[in-house]
Amino acid sequence: MAGRLKASARRRLAFAALLVLVLCGHWRLVDELQAQHQRWAEMAAMPPRMQAAFVRELRSTAPPATRGRPADAPPPATATAHAGPAASAAQPAVAVAPPDEGVAEPLPPKSGPLEPPEPTASAPQVATAAASAPATAASSAAVAASDEPGPEWPLSTRLTYTLLGYYNGEVHGDAQVEWIRQGRRYQVNLDVGIGPRLTPFLTRRMSSEGELGGRGISPHRFDEETKIIFRERRLVSMLFHRGQVQLANGRTEPSPAEVQDASSQFVQLTWLFLTGRELARPGLQVLVPVALPRRLYADWRYQVVGEETIETPMGPLATWHLRPTQPVAAGDFSVEMWLAPSLQWLPVRLKIRQDEQIWIDMRLKSPPLQAAPEPIVQTIKKESKP
Repeated sequence: MAGRLKASARRRLAFAALLVLVLCGHWRLVDELQAQHQRWAEMAAMPPRMQAAFVRELRSTAPPATRGRPADAPPPATATAHAGPAASAAQPAVAVAPPDEGVAEPLPPKSGPLEPPEPTASAPQVATAAASAPATAASSAAVAASDEPGPEWPLSTRLTYTLLGYYNGEVHGDAQVEWIRQGRRYQVNLDVGIGPRLTPFLTRRMSSEGELGGRGISPHRFDEETKIIFRERRLVSMLFHRGQVQLANGRTEPSPAEVQDASSQFVQLTWLFLTGRELARPGLQVLVPVALPRRLYADWRYQVVGEETIETPMGPLATWHLRPTQPVAAGDFSVEMWLAPSLQWLPVRLKIRQDEQIWIDMRLKSPPLQAAPEPIVQTIKKESKP
């Protein structure tokens, strides 16, 4: 009898333990589902648009030129030259134009400092410069090691474009790109409208946001919202984590450290050329890993086709034409761009193509607008106080 009671007690105890385990698992599953629901709810809407006051036009100015790499320096990890022996030779130092007050002053390239022309230095001057060189190098190394974004990033900028394209027939419209920076945080918004300006039949907004560092742009999130008249809006999103990206279908893939999205890639290329980290020349290939909503292109490269003159409202501008070296998979878009060195290497023309039957060609409509430098902004705030 006692044995039966003990066995019954053990069964009840085992059942209670099992019940506790089931309840704990259930609670954990509920918590996970709630967290997942919260994540999807946050991704169900576009992130708030960052704001900036665009107060003045960006003037075209002679771009500051950078010195080529020393003959014994290795080429940048992101570039592959195909221009022959002439491209591999060290380029002579050239003059640097004085920075315009509306143009961000670029940092020196990785290979060496910018070298403005100066009068021949006397022996004491040479000795002083030589003595200060180690300290300057140490300071530069400390800045690089901190991974802080430098002052070479363009001010918050708005570019407007006219649009011509083909989508079940010839289409017209307008487009706008906004680059906004607040400290380390950034946002890039590309807005496209096809059809009448007030009642477009198709609109698309692509938004990238994240932070800036010593290696350029690090996206945290990308969203693409499409609205077609008489249809429900469609929103796809991607999330970037350290070393991986979650695509729009929920699949997670490992990603390179310098991966970009469809919007941030424009600014990353601008930064590479503006700072002299890449030196434009025909045949140069620049590695820019790109994550698009459907798939990751870890070996995506842009090739510098050559120099071309583009007619703009600011007059003819010299540009460098870049295009992808490989086709995209079905359903994805590829981009050709024309970057203007005299406008901080900003894109004055963008051609976005899915195939021969679906493409848009965006050309600069008016001079770019930029925010005031921070010291001027602070002065305006002080003067506006009662």
